[in-house]
Amino acid sequence: MFRKTLKKDPELFQNVSDGLRRLYRTKLFPLEDTYRFHDFHSPALEDADFDNKPMVLLVGQYSTGKTTFIRHLMEQDFPGMRIGPEPTTDSFIAVMHGDQEGVIPGNALVVDPKKPFRKLNAFGNAFLNRFMCAQMPNPVLESISIIDTPGILSGEKQRISRGYDFAAVLEWFAERVDRIILLFDAHKLDISDEFSEVIRALKNHEDKMRVVLNKADQISTQQLMRVYGALMWSLGKIINTPEVVRVYIGSFWAQPLLVPDNRKLFEAEEQDLFLDIQSLPRNAALRKLNDLIKRARLAKVQAYIISSLKKEMPSVFGKDSKKKELIANLGEIYIKIEKEHGISPGDFPNLAKMQELLNGQDFTKFSSLKPKLLEAVEDMLANDIARLMALVRQEESAMPTQSVRGGAFDGTMSGPFGHGYGEGASEGIDELEWVVGRDKPTYDEIFYTLSPINGKVSGAAAKKEMVKSKLPNTVLGKIWKLADVDKDGLLDDEEFALANHLIKIKLEGHELPADLPGHLVPPSKRGTIAGDE
Repeated sequence: MFRKTLKKDPELFQNVSDGLRRLYRTKLFPLEDTYRFHDFHSPALEDADFDNKPMVLLVGQYSTGKTTFIRHLMEQDFPGMRIGPEPTTDSFIAVMHGDQEGVIPGNALVVDPKKPFRKLNAFGNAFLNRFMCAQMPNPVLESISIIDTPGILSGEKQRISRGYDFAAVLEWFAERVDRIILLFDAHKLDISDEFSEVIRALKNHEDKMRVVLNKADQISTQQLMRVYGALMWSLGKIINTPEVVRVYIGSFWAQPLLVPDNRKLFEAEEQDLFLDIQSLPRNAALRKLNDLIKRARLAKVQAYIISSLKKEMPSVFGKDSKKKELIANLGEIYIKIEKEHGISPGDFPNLAKMQELLNGQDFTKFSSLKPKLLEAVEDMLANDIARLMALVRQEESAMPTQSVRGGAFDGTMSGPFGHGYGEGASEGIDELEWVVGRDKPTYDEIFYTLSPINGKVSGAAAKKEMVKSKLPNTVLGKIWKLADVDKDGLLDDEEFALANHLIKIKLEGHELPADLPGHLVPPSKRGTIAGDE
């Protein structure tokens, strides 16, 4: 009977969130519950975990500009906000959308079923007294929520005086957020031991991680290059992955730049980071799906480990000594499971952490292997997830393009201060004169050396001149397509000048437009092109 209801489930999915919630409850949760997944890895998921808006987690040492960064994005102060050169934010603040501005303290927050924070209750009062939600009406928060974290200090005292496991709390958030932004101060780049420990605690979530080298306007270009190199070297040692984490360089606040030499670089980097954050609502369903798959793989491994330990336990005598022996030999058990079930070594939990957690467990109460529970999860991974993937694509195409709006995001959207305005192919966009006309006399001289017939040069003649730019044929082909405005396979003097202007744009490091912008269309072709089409 149970199997029949499972087969019908996929047809009942209303949307991706609903599908994920059902799959978790009916197929994955029973496996997690049986093999104590929640004691070892992560608390059970709740409805709010599937329905909440995308979240961005900000992590960094004190005075790296985390709170200022949030203020910069929203262009508005938020309740509970404090900014200063000394350590000011000593709490975790969830900045979320609400109709009324106000603060909800941690103890009240973890009993609200509509908020995805109920399981934080496990970290106790020392943490809950340092946790709050700042609610406010702000357009940015209609699409995302932002988690501000206490500034990380150097020194042992800081670690001891917190009264809760800071790294464990961050790891809890890291599992549930869509983006983790690590902030560093270009002015004083030192990575404390606790910060290194925190970054290592986030090591299973590199795909969500982005790095911001903030306050980059406070140092010269030469110093910035050195700081950037030092940061990449340090991160390489800590994160330990072959892929390089994406680092955004800039000054993320609304004050004048102290050293404006790198303004263009900062603008381009800010634009890239904004686009990354703006894509989060669109990719939220996919991220939740991805996290559920990761969780299911770990839950399967957990089931094999726990059932293997149960199998090895004696029924009557010598339980304690056997338990110690099994914990000591856990690495060998990992290898055995890996070979027997064809599991990748990367799917196994950290060995030392697992050994530590097993010390406090009663192995006799562990469950033996129940194939039906594993089959349900296998079925979920093999069939249901594929159906949900199709639903994700349907939802994405049915929705208008979702992206974060408001605050600083609107400042770079349009008008003369939009990114790249008046540069490259956009040069001369708001001028009355045709921008190509400035250099046309120079281009005309070359044009007339190519022996035009009836005022036009052939493709072969133009090619000889265009290849002198040393640009690859793929690029020159695109330039030809854009410049041959009337599509007759020949270039007149205006079209030839346009081709050379586009070559210049490309050689200066700008991208070519997909279609020819209106202000670049040669004056003699302006009425006719619209009519032809």
